[in-house]
Amino acid sequence: MAAQDDYESAAKDAATTVAEFADTRKSPIHRIQHALHVTPSLVPLVVLLASLVMFGIFANNFFTPFALTLILQQVQIVGIVAAAQTLVILTAGIDLSVGAIMVLSSVVMGQFTFRYGLPPEVAVACGLICGALCGYINGFLVAVMKLPPFIVTLGMWQIVLATNFLYSKNETIRSQDIEANAPILQFFGTRFNIGGAVFTYGVVFVVLLVLVLAYALRHTAWGRHVYAVGDDPEAAELSGVNTRKTLISVYMLSGLICAFAGWALIGRIGSVSPTSGQFANIESITAVVIGGISLFGGRGSILGTFFGALIVGVFTLGLRLMGADAQWTYLLIGVLIIAAVAVDQWIRKVSA
Repeated sequence: MAAQDDYESAAKDAATTVAEFADTRKSPIHRIQHALHVTPSLVPLVVLLASLVMFGIFANNFFTPFALTLILQQVQIVGIVAAAQTLVILTAGIDLSVGAIMVLSSVVMGQFTFRYGLPPEVAVACGLICGALCGYINGFLVAVMKLPPFIVTLGMWQIVLATNFLYSKNETIRSQDIEANAPILQFFGTRFNIGGAVFTYGVVFVVLLVLVLAYALRHTAWGRHVYAVGDDPEAAELSGVNTRKTLISVYMLSGLICAFAGWALIGRIGSVSPTSGQFANIESITAVVIGGISLFGGRGSILGTFFGALIVGVFTLGLRLMGADAQWTYLLIGVLIIAAVAVDQWIRKVSA
């Protein structure tokens, strides 16, 4: 009988311990941490909404259709390039050549049209192929040659940048010439009005791109393979994932998306300039980090990247409307980058 009482007492103590552990694990802080881990785009969404409210209060004429759509127009190029960067970072890599590939693709489109006299549609296709080819080279060196992504894309950045200037001879194709002879090159810059709001086809494209990639990453086998490779490539390989094929496809798709960004860049600035988009690689990484994508790979959402790009646009326009010095934008964006990485580290503890 005494043994039975001891057993029941021990069982009650164990149950109490388990209950206390469960209560601790289900504390409000842990629930928040778990929610952010499951939905990483939640943090940038909250920051975006808070910044909209803040600048709506303190910045004159911020909540107008023109101002809000102007933000979309300003971030469309960064948004497209950041989408490409997101795919690479999800595999625990990084692509420093995205900006250079974007500019080279736009230069190919312009030069093939005006130097060689090709139909503009063919020239655009050649530019898209150029971007995809650059991405394929990156992917081959990373996946097959097993070279570090940082070193590969750093080298490719220098190579593509030099090729861009050598091939174009640092010549700019003027907007007037494009409008007269090849208006399709400016297609993404075409504007249309909806209720006082001014949109461009570039804005429509970046929204559609984000939605398509969000679906592909979450609801296709390819998307699950991308996350698996970024989370643990050895485990992904053992589970039957072709990591080489997945990495090459990611870098190749990234290059193709950058080529589309180059096409959109022509529409945005009106001309083909080999000196444009110099900071696109840094800006894309900024949007990705602020958007909650883990630099360690395997976690994040393309929607978060889009929110991150919008946050940068909101701060830039909001501070300008408030008459603040432009340096305040860089200061606040820098704080957001560090805060985003700190939050990512905190969130990762939920699975530690």
